[in-house]
Parts: sequence; structure tokens; C-alpha cells
Amino acid sequence: MNKRHLRTLESIFRRPPNGNIKWRDIEALLTALGGQISEREGSRVEVYLFDQVRIFHRPHPRPTTDKGAVASVREWLRDNGVTP
Repeated sequence: MNKRHLRTLESIFRRPPNGNIKWRDIEALLTALGGQISEREGSRVEVYLFDQVRIFHRPHPRPTTDKGAVASVREWLRDNGVTP
């Protein structure tokens, strides 16, 4: 994991939740952790990581991720032992 991924991870775990994280940075972090990302219908993306599949909604028209999605990603990472 490089510095950029570590900064993204720290932003995900910041309290209160950060609503200014770009979705592409979250995708890059998940990929760096070994995740596979595939497109689904509409704005949905499927992430396969930790032998689990999660479906997320890619934000639009702005590139920033809403706080609820950040919280979901944080919980998933924490449950699987990934913390900053």
C-alpha cells in the first residue's frame, strides 16, 4: 500500500465521517488490498475482497463519496482487520 492509499484509509476511519473522499481513491485502495472491481448495472460497482462481495453505488454527478457509503466501507474494512 502506498502513501496515497494510506491517506485514503486514514480519511475513511476519521471521525466524524469524511464526506470529501473521492470514490476513485476508495476504489484504488480496495484494489491495492487485493480487491477486484467490476461494473454492474447503472452506477453500481461490485467489489470482491476478503472472499466477500459488496455492491456499492458510484457517486454522480460529483466524484465525492457520501458519508453513509464511507461508513459502510469503514465497517467492512474494520470487520476484516484493515485499519490505519
